[in-house]
Amino acid sequence: MEAAFRRRTRRAASALVATSLAGLAGFAAHAEIVVTANDGKMALENGNAVVRKQPLPDTVSVIDLTDGTLKLLGEVAAPASVVGPPPSVAVAPDGSFALVTGAMKIDPADATKTVPDDKLSVIDLKSSPPKVLATLQAGAGAAGVSINRAGTLALVANRSEGTVSVFTISGTTLTAAGKIQLGDAKSGPSHAVFSRDGATALVTRDGDSKISLLTVDGSKVEYAKRDLTAGIRPYDIDLTGSAAAVVGNVGAGTGDNDTISLIDMTAKPVRVVSTVSVGQTPEAVKMSPDGSHVAVTVMNGSNKPSASPFFNDFGLLKVYRISGTELAPVAEAKIGHWCQGMVWSKDSKHVVAQCMVENELIAFSFDGKTLNKTSTLKLQVSPAGIRTAEP
Repeated sequence: MEAAFRRRTRRAASALVATSLAGLAGFAAHAEIVVTANDGKMALENGNAVVRKQPLPDTVSVIDLTDGTLKLLGEVAAPASVVGPPPSVAVAPDGSFALVTGAMKIDPADATKTVPDDKLSVIDLKSSPPKVLATLQAGAGAAGVSINRAGTLALVANRSEGTVSVFTISGTTLTAAGKIQLGDAKSGPSHAVFSRDGATALVTRDGDSKISLLTVDGSKVEYAKRDLTAGIRPYDIDLTGSAAAVVGNVGAGTGDNDTISLIDMTAKPVRVVSTVSVGQTPEAVKMSPDGSHVAVTVMNGSNKPSASPFFNDFGLLKVYRISGTELAPVAEAKIGHWCQGMVWSKDSKHVVAQCMVENELIAFSFDGKTLNKTSTLKLQVSPAGIRTAEP
């Protein structure tokens, strides 16, 4: 069975290279680049995430988002995973490379199961087609990844061992610089984000419902021994400007309305100042580049069995306005099933969401009041993680 899987992987990888060569001519000239990590292992069967009977290779796709129109530029095979929050991708500030984590892999002893993986891939976005420059080891269950705005440091949250891996960056070369222990293996560090000045970082812990504060001094990163409390199972977290961060609290998955919380980064000390209900399972949160809005992908029960009283046959993309320390609902749109992450365009006028079941990216225009679909893009492999070069 493993030999057959390897043959399928080689054939699919060759097809991906052909796609990349055909679609990547001159892609470096495009300003609006979106990078998605795609999980070929997992599928949703009546509310249960299972290993595909015929897995496809995981891939990383490079996509152009010009004027809200999605265009596939190229793909390369690299480990990826739907397990963990959608920022399993980080793009260098200059757009030259991306980092992609692979939290889970197929169990070598049982092809129907997955086990934690530790892979961190460095993807060259300037080459045509894109290529894997290096494959590094982070920690078990390597999930959310971020690069500081100076482009000198990266953090990887390791969900299966209670740690955060630190890497220094020189050009496109990453060097391991140690790990930070936050809790036991069940504490579930999920995603880490740097403050705008790079002096601190916040790490969500969905296993024990904490958000940990890290201090950053050059390449020295330490646990500040201070934790914030926002809601049940903080998962994704985002920070665009210097004033606020937003965190999604995915809850217990029991059909109750779950929440997102606003963190005041100017308070001394930093603290949670506002929490609002958004629906079942806010999988991803993302602040607009201008800092005025927050987009949320809400599972809305679309990932539950069809017989569940909490099932809905669609997910939701919601947008909230940030007004001081308050969050106010502005717009929402129906999307697909088991939808994962989203990104904003640089001008804050478009949002792109990704849906696993449909193997689809959906772009919406946003005028401050309404969301309108502008473009869709089907992928060969299910999109699970997403990022752009952030302001």
